[in-house]
Amino acid sequence: MPDLPGIAADSPLHRPLRDVPGIVAHVERQLGKEDIKTVADVLAHLPFRHEDRIRMEGQTFHASETPSCHRVIVMKTGVKFFGPRRGGNFEAVVQHTDANALGQQLTLRWWGMSFMSRVIAEGQELIIHGKIKDWKGRLSMDHPEYEILRGGDDDEAVTIHAGRITPIYRLGGALTQKAVRVAAWHALQVVPEHFIDDLLPQPKADGEFAGWNRSRAIREAHFPTSTESLDTARRYLALEEFYLYQLRVVHRRREVLASGGRSMTGDGSLVDAFIKGLPFALTDAQSRCVKEIKADMASKAPMNRLLHGDVGSGKTVVAFASMLTAVEAGAQAALMAPTQILAEQHARNARKWLEPLGLRVALLTGAKKEDGSGMELWTGDAKPHILIGTHALLHDDRLVHDLGLVVIDEQHKFGVAQRAKLIQQGTAPDVLVMTATPIPRTLTLTIYGDLDVSTIDQRPQTGTKITTAVRSKSKIEDAAKFLREQIEAGRQGYLVYPLIEESDKLDAGAAVKGHKEWGKLLKPHKVGLLHGRMDAEEKDDVMKPFREGDTHALVSTTVIEVGVDVPNATVMYIHDAGRFGLAQLHQLRGRIGRGAHSSYCVLFIDDKDEEAKEHLAIMEETSDGFRIAEEDLRRRGPGNVLGHAQSGQAPLRFAELLADTRLVRTARALAERTFEEDPQLSKPEHLALRPFAFEQREVAKEMMQ
Repeated sequence: MPDLPGIAADSPLHRPLRDVPGIVAHVERQLGKEDIKTVADVLAHLPFRHEDRIRMEGQTFHASETPSCHRVIVMKTGVKFFGPRRGGNFEAVVQHTDANALGQQLTLRWWGMSFMSRVIAEGQELIIHGKIKDWKGRLSMDHPEYEILRGGDDDEAVTIHAGRITPIYRLGGALTQKAVRVAAWHALQVVPEHFIDDLLPQPKADGEFAGWNRSRAIREAHFPTSTESLDTARRYLALEEFYLYQLRVVHRRREVLASGGRSMTGDGSLVDAFIKGLPFALTDAQSRCVKEIKADMASKAPMNRLLHGDVGSGKTVVAFASMLTAVEAGAQAALMAPTQILAEQHARNARKWLEPLGLRVALLTGAKKEDGSGMELWTGDAKPHILIGTHALLHDDRLVHDLGLVVIDEQHKFGVAQRAKLIQQGTAPDVLVMTATPIPRTLTLTIYGDLDVSTIDQRPQTGTKITTAVRSKSKIEDAAKFLREQIEAGRQGYLVYPLIEESDKLDAGAAVKGHKEWGKLLKPHKVGLLHGRMDAEEKDDVMKPFREGDTHALVSTTVIEVGVDVPNATVMYIHDAGRFGLAQLHQLRGRIGRGAHSSYCVLFIDDKDEEAKEHLAIMEETSDGFRIAEEDLRRRGPGNVLGHAQSGQAPLRFAELLADTRLVRTARALAERTFEEDPQLSKPEHLALRPFAFEQREVAKEMMQ
């Protein structure tokens, strides 16, 4: 909700801030520099948190790391100068207004702000908020939030900054909390009680939002009357935001189901032969997903399905079975991966498993081959049945022919436009998108709500246990000794860093420096280096000896997160682990435990970083990727699960509430009901919803008709 959607042309919300009483010119100019120019703009700039400043400390001052709120009277003021070039510090000595107070005094200090002498004067009553310090028995509060209570003995004096649940806003430029707060307060005074139309359907009389509307929710989100009303207001606005998002998702899904596709069915011979030829049996979850996908492909509507599961749950096998279904139906199947390493691994597996069935497999990447092209030489007269590649597939259609199924692996690495370009190379092909990041249920309802979802929630029984531990950096010598022992026993290890090279701005370990350090620690064993700035050929030169066991340890960035499968690697050390999201750590950890030997993952943090230790505790507790993904969503929002190329839309304002399954499901149900009642959103009460549900070109086209 980057603005306040659905505003009528004659609404008072369009009123410029310069015309709002109480907003002074310099504040209006500051807000204007941040593109906040109207009443609607300032009301759409919602607080990101609030502070409870209701409770007044009535009789005593005491030092504390917790901010406190006091009603005081100014006893004395003055400016202290410390040299001609350093300016002056303004001080005001205050005491409580409470008649029963002990007469304690507190010094308020504004460093380098002598001009405050023109603002604060003796005899004024203030409400102040801040941390009290004790220095040699003298109590002080530096740069407090304050409000001057005008009206003398009037206990009903309006307070904006203190004595209430106080909004805290995100700031830009020269803006201050007081400036935004004052603007929001006065903007709310010039609009009527019901100043904006509702977008959500009328709430149930006995439901959570009974008696609520958009106007009330926006008022309470800025200046709540209680903590309960603040919670309800935020949930109301979150539901509205999710509902508007769901309208587009539901519309997109209905369009796909209504579009012309083709039924792809075969005799099952290739799929059966493939499954029987595997050196392992499919899990029940894999078999269920194969059936779900096969049923979708048999439908005349194009398939649009998401396949997700935990690390090592066997998504590739399900994808290959789906691609064979397309081949059985006489069509071609393509698989697009985000990196050359992953594309080449898929191609190796495809050749091992599919070429014995008589299928032609081609690999297309951005790497230069001997003929100067970006694809492996294809000498056959016939087009390949299976086409595997990177984003190079988008730019080279020489091998594309009658594309019936598009599989997109690690789909969150691709933008929406990239996926669409590949899909458009076929005639309404079926689409299967995959991710090795387990996706919480709420995100499959929202961000991926236009997709059917297949979940592999079961791992093969052959998986090796991975022991995970959080350790301080000071234990690195012990860790090196353990890794040397593992290497001498015939194993290999990964050493992961958050950065490629050292940075002045970020206090974090770097792979290039780490490569030199580990080369000494593990001598005489061979240590390789892999990172994202290497070109494809350099990466291959590093990975080949590691896969073959000639390189004993690999120092790397997160480039190994997907597509690296070395069963002999049993140790992973992740440096500055607190800088990674939980879901990403789980993905990295999934690079080990892929063989027959016990595996070990150590997460290194600063010695006294208790916050990181608490953050990473769940990694020691569980290897359940779904539980870890839910926790990551709760703590850090959906960006870590989705990547940044996904939505093509503004970030969700209430993303943290996506962890509330009930709220998300309510939004989805409301969107479904709205389209069932009014498929074209042509009713008067739905017209304001059209820009959110339909693509802009659709809206423009209808306006011209």
